[in-house]
Amino acid sequence: NAQGEYGTFLRGASPAGSNAIVEFQTIFPGFTSKGANHINLMVHTSSSASSGVSHVGQVFFTDGWTTIIGMQPPYNTNTNARILDLDDPVYNEASQAGFYPVV
Repeated sequence: NAQGEYGTFLRGASPAGSNAIVEFQTIFPGFTSKGANHINLMVHTSSSASSGVSHVGQVFFTDGWTTIIGMQPPYNTNTNARILDLDDPVYNEASQAGFYPVV
């Protein structure tokens, strides 16, 4: 949510189309003090959520977008300490080898 508090909600699952693309519409996540602003992804090997997992990762948001959205209610009530992308070791690891893990 806007305050960066997450439990077992805001989860989604969808099988990929024949083009291997899945699209989700969600809210912009509030930042937490555990890392740069991101969403988690898990790719399963079949259409069953109980199938094997071929990838677990994070997709990050630019610091600029997080700043702009963070100025708007209700995001401006978030009291978590903010970690910028370049200060997050997971972001830096995901950015190696020419990858750009940002939406």
